[in-house]
Amino acid sequence: MRPVKEECPDYYWYYIGLVKQNDVVSALTETKKSALDFIKSISTDLENFAYAEGKWTVKQVLIHCIDTERIFSARALTFARGDKQVPNSYDENLYGANCAASSRTMSDIIEEFEAVRHSNICLFRSFNTENLKKVGPTPSGPASVNSIGFTICGHTEHHLNIIKERYLQTVKK
Repeated sequence: MRPVKEECPDYYWYYIGLVKQNDVVSALTETKKSALDFIKSISTDLENFAYAEGKWTVKQVLIHCIDTERIFSARALTFARGDKQVPNSYDENLYGANCAASSRTMSDIIEEFEAVRHSNICLFRSFNTENLKKVGPTPSGPASVNSIGFTICGHTEHHLNIIKERYLQTVKK
């Protein structure tokens, strides 16, 4: 089931809108394959490329997607289990600055993305309909477990689109 507007903060809707699938497990599974196909196609010459001064490198963007997926899946698990504590927000720029991307290989990052996504497919597959409907407080407002899963997929899609549009297109010019 796709989330409805009342299930999440407004900013999730941009990400949810990028997801074509109608259920969260299909979304996680199918976007895993398409994301990996794209990531594996990125030239090794571009791994440490940033399209402008002060922007993240391709590897930093990918690690950001992994970090965000981990953080959001922890929130989903927390809410599915009935915990109503407000999770901390996180500073994506601090995480990006401290992810040691330049010392990591692309194959290592791909392996990590695969492992995290596989773990989340298993996690969301374990949730029943009641779990998916549970809502918990986020720093941006209430969110359902289901909407968090869709947001994970859309967030990664958003950043892969940025790599296509800003990183790969800049190199082609």
